[in-house]
Amino acid sequence: MIGVTMRTLFLLMQSVQKFLWGIPMLLLLLGTHMYFTVKLHFIQRKLPLGIRWSVLPEKEAGTGGISPFSALATALAATIGTGNIIGISTAIAIGGPGAIFWCWITGVLGIATCYAECYLSVRFRVQKTDGSYTGGPMYVMEHALHQKSAAIVFALAVVLVSFGMGSSVQSHSIAAAVNEHWTIDPKVIGILLGGLVGIVILGGVDKITKVCTWLVPFMSCFFLGGCLFLVWKNRDVFLETIRLIVTSAFSARSAAGGVAGVTVMTGLRIGVARGLFTSEAGLGSIPISAAAAQTKSAYRQSLVSMTGVFWDTVVMCAVTGIAIIGCMIKEPARYLQAADDRLCFLAFENLPFRGSEMLSVSLVLFAFATIIGWSYYGERAVEYLGKGRGIRLYRILYIGSVLIGTILPLEAVWEMSDLFNSLMVLPNVFCLWMLKRYVEWKE
Repeated sequence: MIGVTMRTLFLLMQSVQKFLWGIPMLLLLLGTHMYFTVKLHFIQRKLPLGIRWSVLPEKEAGTGGISPFSALATALAATIGTGNIIGISTAIAIGGPGAIFWCWITGVLGIATCYAECYLSVRFRVQKTDGSYTGGPMYVMEHALHQKSAAIVFALAVVLVSFGMGSSVQSHSIAAAVNEHWTIDPKVIGILLGGLVGIVILGGVDKITKVCTWLVPFMSCFFLGGCLFLVWKNRDVFLETIRLIVTSAFSARSAAGGVAGVTVMTGLRIGVARGLFTSEAGLGSIPISAAAAQTKSAYRQSLVSMTGVFWDTVVMCAVTGIAIIGCMIKEPARYLQAADDRLCFLAFENLPFRGSEMLSVSLVLFAFATIIGWSYYGERAVEYLGKGRGIRLYRILYIGSVLIGTILPLEAVWEMSDLFNSLMVLPNVFCLWMLKRYVEWKE
């Protein structure tokens, strides 16, 4: 009887999740991206300035909090994850090469929404007694929109997503990646991983941001190095690869490597969805770290933070897609019967030395970084809900979710995470539209 009830609840949750993340949600987010792109006079053109400011200290920024680059690195740690690898593989398999084009376009447009939500969070953040700052959409909803109930819903959703997508899903992915090449009991992996995570997050915000600051550049260069090598190796088909990606976005044709043909709408839907999920623009997570930065300028920090969407979706997803499709064009027969999530593994086998193992290491690093980054978001949400109390208990529970994630059935965790993601998106996007008059595109 209990099993039947749980199954019924799961199916109900799955139906609600699919409804919330259907075409209406995609149109809402994409429409928000396009609106702020126009309102902010194509703020994307300021990317070079944002990149430069991310590594240069701000004069007279004051003390307390974390540096702008540390805020960016923490956001990237949470954002860059297995979706940049497995997600791109499945996007190509399901939506064809054209899905990469639409993913890229969505990432470009999402930069404007990221700027807008970070601008509001820095502008309406709160200074703590030690001189540091805390903020995020929940503070904007309470202090600017005067919607305390929406702020509580958002903060609760952040905590729940951190336990799901932020930790359990990632630890499960790490266990799967390790057992791709080495047979190790998932429980042992969970214990070791929980210990590593505990060492970092029990050290507080400073330890979390320090780990993210060195881990994000290292893991990104490590993975991108492999992708760029594949692009260089297949340089003779580079123009054909780009042509296939662009033409497939606007015409129904079979994908490279014999992958089943798809319609234009399928490629568009999959590409837009993947771009929205990987960038997290509109989710409301990136502004939480942006609000903690040592800065006196909401404009400056928002430019720095929006570069995270550029690096994550516009660069990493695009390069990954080009590398995979180039390999598929060169050796189509190898991809005929490949599983949707295996395309990237097959591509990395073209590296001269242990490419598959290198990709597994990248998956482990990406997933670990996401665990660390989302622990920061969860802590800030708990800090808001408990008015500074409950953080130690949260950390213990978070470590526990990492341990459990290695052995839990992944399907239920994914469904719950997607449901709670929507509870972040809806109040956050509503807040953006209601407060759009406050968002400025220059100092």
